Amino acid sequence: MIRRGERGSAAIEAAIGVPAFALFVGLIILGGRTASAHEALQSAAADSARSASLARDAQTARDEARGAATASIANQHLGCTNIDVTVDTSDFDKQPGVPGSVAVTISCRLSLSDLAVPGLPGSRVFTSTMSSPIDTWRER
Repeated sequence: MIRRGERGSAAIEAAIGVPAFALFVGLIILGGRTASAHEALQSAAADSARSASLARDAQTARDEARGAATASIANQHLGCTNIDVTVDTSDFDKQPGVPGSVAVTISCRLSLSDLAVPGLPGSRVFTSTMSSPIDTWRER
């Protein structure tokens, strides 16, 4: 038997609890998507740097890195837009026998507009940088 003073309390609890629960679920999804995007970009940057380090010259290294980055991001179905790949190939100018490396920085804009979290921007830019050593005694 419900006393008269408690009438409507379930509706009030639902009105407060359901949005709070939805916000909590949205934050969990945001955390998962953020971690997944960060890991995917790190993997793409590592693949790109490795591909670039195997090239014989700087221009080929830049082309290989961009191709590897685009393919890696597409294969992971990340949903990035505005993908920017920056490749530092300055160490290709070093003489054979002198250690060097190739650095690749990848950034992309990930849409977060489908999450209903108040105060969350519609998208976020993620960036990752990786490097790979150039073969010291590579053939030119």
